[in-house]
Amino acid sequence: MPEPESRLQAWQVLLGGICALVLTIGLARFAYTPLLPQMHAQAGLGVADGGLLAAINYAGYMSGALLAAWIESPAWRQRLYVWALPLALLITAWMGWSTSFAAWALSRYVGGLCGAAGMLLGSGLVQGWLMRSGRRPELGIYFIGLGLGIVVSALGAMGMTRLDLDWAAQWQGFALLGLAFLIPAWVWRPPVPPPVAKAAVGSAPSRRWMALMLVAYFCAGWGFVINATFTVAIVEGQPLLAGQGPWAWLLVGLASTPAVFVWDRIARRTGDVGALLIAFGLQIVGVLLPVLARGPEWALMAALAGALLYGATFIGIVSLTLALVGRRSPANPGKAMARLTLSYGVAQVSAPALTGRMVEASGSFDAALWLTAAVLVAGMLALVGVQLESR
Repeated sequence: MPEPESRLQAWQVLLGGICALVLTIGLARFAYTPLLPQMHAQAGLGVADGGLLAAINYAGYMSGALLAAWIESPAWRQRLYVWALPLALLITAWMGWSTSFAAWALSRYVGGLCGAAGMLLGSGLVQGWLMRSGRRPELGIYFIGLGLGIVVSALGAMGMTRLDLDWAAQWQGFALLGLAFLIPAWVWRPPVPPPVAKAAVGSAPSRRWMALMLVAYFCAGWGFVINATFTVAIVEGQPLLAGQGPWAWLLVGLASTPAVFVWDRIARRTGDVGALLIAFGLQIVGVLLPVLARGPEWALMAALAGALLYGATFIGIVSLTLALVGRRSPANPGKAMARLTLSYGVAQVSAPALTGRMVEASGSFDAALWLTAAVLVAGMLALVGVQLESR
């Protein structure tokens, strides 16, 4: 039986949601990034196969997004969200129990499903509970879980590396760490929401406006996944920066944790599209810094600054985009958000696999980073089209 809503406080629901994001995305997904170099060195995982595993993870995320958009039953939405919490912990441990690529691939796919549950189902359940309880739907606080998840994965990898744990023991260590987040996420999970009446018919964005947003969000997904998958590997690949990769990943998390609030303030001054253009531009700078900075005296600064800019921009792009399309689709904001999420997911599936092949062929990340910057420029052009279409 679901717990009555009156028994929960807003801080409990928000904290439980934050812990769920740390578990379903921070550990089930993001722990892969700081552990990727060790899996290359110790488990025999190739660069291309590492990119393929990331693509499989995002295929799972896309499948979860499709499922979230298809399910109408409030009880089933809550049920799937709750099931994803312990499952995320289990598949994290599973990564260290096998050296089979097939087992890793299955773990990454299910991890993607769990990430979609935490991100899409969880945000809807938390926001719905806050609105029904007469409180402000402060999802900016909820999305702190994304940045915090990166911080936890980075600090966990750094601490376990100092203990000389191998790659398999570190995956199992992350699963044990996940218990600390599973308990509050489970105890303070949002209850089953009541049935929702059909939304009143309202104005909807034009097909051209929506198509441009889909293109822009696809490009954002490309920029996100390249950084999320390869940030640590890029840093570790520079001779003077060996061993510093987890620090870069930690910077990403520290920058992204408060970023939602900052981008909300920027959007109040520039508008949502204006803020998105700024975020895209800054992310391009961050992507190209490791390519343009030559010489040992600049390499460390460029790598860390790139990680900082990535962390400060990706979460703002996600929150601003979903909020914008939701407001423009009052009749069914969830459906519009799901369409955008699928566009984002297509990039997340294709980009890591292609990048892995490019790096293996060239022996460098430079070409892949230039391609990522070009894709982000295309996203900015699509946003300019959105701005013109809105006038």
